[in-house]
Amino acid sequence: MIPQFLLLTVAAYLVGSVPTAYLVARWRRGIDLRKFGSGNIGASNVVASGSRWSSLIVIIFDLSKGAGPVLVARALKMEVYQQAVVGLAAVGGHSWTVFLRFNGGRGILTALGVVLALAPWLGVAMAALAFACLPFGQFALGTLAAVVLLPLLSWFASGLFQIQPSLSLTLGLAGVPLIAIIRRLTASRTEFSSQVSWGGLMINRLLFDRDIRDRRLWLGRRTAEVDPPGEMNQATTESTRASKL
Repeated sequence: MIPQFLLLTVAAYLVGSVPTAYLVARWRRGIDLRKFGSGNIGASNVVASGSRWSSLIVIIFDLSKGAGPVLVARALKMEVYQQAVVGLAAVGGHSWTVFLRFNGGRGILTALGVVLALAPWLGVAMAALAFACLPFGQFALGTLAAVVLLPLLSWFASGLFQIQPSLSLTLGLAGVPLIAIIRRLTASRTEFSSQVSWGGLMINRLLFDRDIRDRRLWLGRRTAEVDPPGEMNQATTESTRASKL
């Protein structure tokens, strides 16, 4: 008989693979997020497409994709390390979704759902740190700092976040920044990739989650490919406005 843990891990990957942002953008605006704005299949690109209310749907579902499997694992009385592995499977599914040829999003919201289920107050701190950088237009940098600090905070500040110091939990949370960093560095090449050196490209992708420093140009680079001529200017304006968030 296949163990429950293995079945739940596979199920978590498949649940995480559901490309919520891609489906919502298709449903609400009839666009392919892979060919719009940043090209990222995530809530931030849904906002850039001009569908801010749709992004709420994406946020709720992506958080649930991470928290749900972990809560199921806990209900089945699985060990902490098993809960963490199940959560990481959901994040991996979001980042390399089987439904879009393994080209998914960055998994930040799904990862946040996992952390909220494993260590709620640590999840709150992760969200606060990431969104603290949003007014400065550095959300990607904020999310990177938030996920990198996760395992450190879970071990050295366990009392502050009301969690028991656990090697299993810390190692599990270390998988979150690992997935995020790999996903950023291995993103598909774009027309801008050859305009910067390899080292510059890696730094831009790691810190800013894009190939170039110019965020406005990056967000608007694919608009003309997906919008009819009459809608192109409006979409570009919306994308630019969203980039100021």
